[in-house]
Amino acid sequence: MPNALLTACHDRLDDMLFDVARIIEFESPSGDLDAIARSASLVETVLGDRLRSAGIAATADRIVIDGVTHLRWRIGAGPRRVLLLGHHDTVWPHGTLDAIPFDVTGGILRGPGCYDMAIGLVQAAHATALLAELHGADAVDGVTILVTGDEEVGSQTSRALLEDEARGCDAVFVLEASGPGGSLKTERKGTSMYTVHANGRASHAGLDPESGINAGLELAHQIPAIAGLSAPEAGTTVTPTSGRIGTTTNTVPAMASVDVDVRGRTAAELERVDSQIRELSPALDGATITVTGGVNRPPLELASAAGLFARAVRLAPDAGIAGLRDVAVGGASDGNFTAGIGVPTLDGLGGVGGGAHADSEHVEVAQVPHRTALVALLIQDVLRGDRS
Repeated sequence: MPNALLTACHDRLDDMLFDVARIIEFESPSGDLDAIARSASLVETVLGDRLRSAGIAATADRIVIDGVTHLRWRIGAGPRRVLLLGHHDTVWPHGTLDAIPFDVTGGILRGPGCYDMAIGLVQAAHATALLAELHGADAVDGVTILVTGDEEVGSQTSRALLEDEARGCDAVFVLEASGPGGSLKTERKGTSMYTVHANGRASHAGLDPESGINAGLELAHQIPAIAGLSAPEAGTTVTPTSGRIGTTTNTVPAMASVDVDVRGRTAAELERVDSQIRELSPALDGATITVTGGVNRPPLELASAAGLFARAVRLAPDAGIAGLRDVAVGGASDGNFTAGIGVPTLDGLGGVGGGAHADSEHVEVAQVPHRTALVALLIQDVLRGDRS
């Protein structure tokens, strides 16, 4: 049956490209909630049509949280066993299609959001539909497909939904783009986001500068201390990024601030940085320091993914994939949340290609049937209860 399954995935390639074109050609930047709502309607139609055509009776639940639209298909009446995870928002602003139109040339698929992660959404739906076509709808009883609308901006509205849907599942498969060479992502750094505020006292920069406490100078003292919280040997990075100082050119600034991006491989490292950044002390007499923010995403640690990756390695030859490898990456995904509550999570099952968030974004078309087959085999393996 695995050979028949892979053959069926190849036979579906034109349909998958048709579906992904429809999704790519509707722009869905995260910050435009109206566009996200319309994008959700389109994704509901595209994925829903594929599921219904396979005899799957599930309809999408449309979940709106603080104006952001998410979609959820719960298939069958049995316990939730497998969660397929994706998002339909992108980083690309309106008008990007004019510069980077959808295109398939020389076996390369292009277009904004093609790799991150329109092709992953399509693969999730087709893998599920294919199992139902081959074995009946009962073969996917227990599968949930969750497509969120704010992953690219931190999943502020969807985190609780993600965690609730994952609880009790045997596996979460994240259809984010693969790593280099099609590798699966078994480790993702966790992230924290902070703003460090330096507070001083304003005065006239020409008439009375001595009366002020320069918050900009205070911030200049703090930035090296913030960067010094990095621990390269542990894979922890603490990076001051964007900043703001003062209000006018002739005023000693009373306020200054800098945003800080933190990435860590372990929860312990994120906790260490959180504690130390809150202990920053002022260097100038009379200045004060306040810190806002905190841990955004827990890490996806190898222990959460190792068992599912072993399954994937065992099944990969039946999907026509040789030498499947894994990789640790710095970027986070919604899989960090599901792993953070202790649910086995495997990431990077989406498209093979590159250029996420860049003009060079692309997908290797020849790999789409193989990745779809691997997702289908993983779903089937988990639902059959094979723990080997």
